[in-house]
Amino acid sequence: MPASFDDIEIGQVVSLGATAVDPDALDAFCGAFTPGWSTDRGAPDAMVFAIWARLDAMAATDWPQTKRLGVDALRWMRNPPPGELLRGRMTIMAKDPVGDGKGVIIAQHDLLDEAGRLVFSCLTRSVFAR
Repeated sequence: MPASFDDIEIGQVVSLGATAVDPDALDAFCGAFTPGWSTDRGAPDAMVFAIWARLDAMAATDWPQTKRLGVDALRWMRNPPPGELLRGRMTIMAKDPVGDGKGVIIAQHDLLDEAGRLVFSCLTRSVFAR
């Protein structure tokens, strides 16, 4: 990710990394948060969101992002099975300077399966330092 708001370009695509749907984590998640969900159906929507949120948080640790303003337009396309490798990416859709020291970045986030099919997507608005 570029060093500051001003270096970020509209259309830029950033990898958020990859992770597999861990079968043990799936069992534990379903037992704790989605009783009645059969793991044969794949990861439930809430776990898919948690997987994306973890990839996003890990990728953003060194970014000049100072605040997440919102996550919206959430879409779940499929429930990935245990063991499936998921890959995250972020595409910069728009940017708006809001002062001398910061700007807002609007980005599309996608979580893709091994075949490149969309599993989950959302839009974010975040404050980045200039």
